[in-house]
Amino acid sequence: MTITGVNYIGSEESRNGKDTFQAPDPANNTTLPEPFYIATEKEVDRAMESANNAFPAYRDLSGKRKAEFLEAIAQEILSLGPTLLNRASAETGYPTGRIEGERGRTVHQLRLFAELLCEGSWVDARIDTADPGREPAPKPDIRNMLVPIGPVVVFGASNFPLAFSTAGGDTASALAAGCPVVVKAHESHPGTNELVARAILKAAEKTKMPNGIFSSLNGMGETGQALVRHPMTRAIGFTGSTHVGTAIYRSAAAREHPIPVYAEMGSVNPIFLLPEKLKSDSSSLAAECAASVTLTFGQFCTNPGLIFAIEGDSLPPFLDHLAGKLHQSETMCMLNPGIAGNYRENRDRVFSQKGVDVLVEPGQEEGTYSSAALAVTTSKQFLENPVLHEEVFGPFTLVVKCSGEAELAAAAEKLNGQLAISLMGTESELSRFDELIKVLREKAGRVIFNDVPTGVEVCHSMMHGGPFPSTSDSKFTSVGTSAIRRFVRPVAFQNCPDALLPDELKEKNPLGIWRLVDGEQSREAGSDL
Repeated sequence: MTITGVNYIGSEESRNGKDTFQAPDPANNTTLPEPFYIATEKEVDRAMESANNAFPAYRDLSGKRKAEFLEAIAQEILSLGPTLLNRASAETGYPTGRIEGERGRTVHQLRLFAELLCEGSWVDARIDTADPGREPAPKPDIRNMLVPIGPVVVFGASNFPLAFSTAGGDTASALAAGCPVVVKAHESHPGTNELVARAILKAAEKTKMPNGIFSSLNGMGETGQALVRHPMTRAIGFTGSTHVGTAIYRSAAAREHPIPVYAEMGSVNPIFLLPEKLKSDSSSLAAECAASVTLTFGQFCTNPGLIFAIEGDSLPPFLDHLAGKLHQSETMCMLNPGIAGNYRENRDRVFSQKGVDVLVEPGQEEGTYSSAALAVTTSKQFLENPVLHEEVFGPFTLVVKCSGEAELAAAAEKLNGQLAISLMGTESELSRFDELIKVLREKAGRVIFNDVPTGVEVCHSMMHGGPFPSTSDSKFTSVGTSAIRRFVRPVAFQNCPDALLPDELKEKNPLGIWRLVDGEQSREAGSDL
């Protein structure tokens, strides 16, 4: 399947501009041959206008019709077969097995949203029936539900070319909500984006979706900013660095009509090792932590960059085991030269700080190839030095030694907002550290017990978000079915004739969904209301 490098404005191929770029080939420290056409301002305008024009028709389709579309996207992605796996591997340096697992995750989340749409209760329908005889004033009939907000711009993520990119969680949840999507392809894997974009457009054609429901544009920073500033953009989905995410957030807030930005950004995802657990499971804990630090060579947003433990006889053996495991880790290819360079620069900056001892020195590094590393410091140094709180995106972790429970608690209080925090402890000591758990709950979107932070289950109850700077809005998740709530808003209908109400709010409940009727959950219809 030939890679053309074009932009897609709805079903139309477009290459108006003369400026191009090439995708990196990180494994060989070179670039792949195909040129990709950077979208012009006119192409950005056309893509947003196309999405805006498609919105009224797509918004009003039934949940089952939208579900058919999502199911078709999943099938078309699977139909790409080895072509997709090989291209994504070439653009990221990931082995094809890793890409295959991510493809499964991508397909699963599309199908999970399809199931949500078919069931239908996600719209959170609420009905308060009228009481004209109420004193001192009559009570009106008020009905409320969630409705889509309009065209959504999605930025592809560098580290997940499938699950957090073109057809990833942001796109899936926006389409499920009833919003057209314009994707800004990540410049590290534009060929992968093109293949998946074609799959989405093919699915749209097969299921007779309105043209313009999906577009895909190539480009760099200015292309992204043009999409953020465009007056027809209604929301942004982003996964990436704090620096870029914050820039997008500020641009969106500076618009004449500000729009929400749902940005997943930096997180160090600390692990807290409690004394009894460390004493009983020192070697196995070290193996778990090492595997989490080096999973996909540390290029996960949930990579544990900090490990906190109380000093004692069990800590030195743990450090020895952890250092041994990381020593065994091979020098590996990172996603692109920029990520590799930033990893080494940020890691070495930590190494240079006062009171930091390096336990695992990096090996020979060149181009995109980098090494795992380990350092240790004291809680005193951690509390005094903000540099030690910052994310080092890659296979590195810093162990912070605390003199006792008071210092452990103080370190927890000092943490920035996190996507996830892990707590390793026996059942009895977890109960004893209940105050620490309360602090950690305020610092993270997900508190994990006796497991590492890497691995984010795609399910109804997942929370993949947290206090700033881990995300720009801690109320929302970018993983799981609750992600749909980012791209909707509530609308109340007061004394509206039944014929004019959406099906979800009509008296007869034609969809048979769960609704909150006069304060009680009900699927009843008609006069039973």
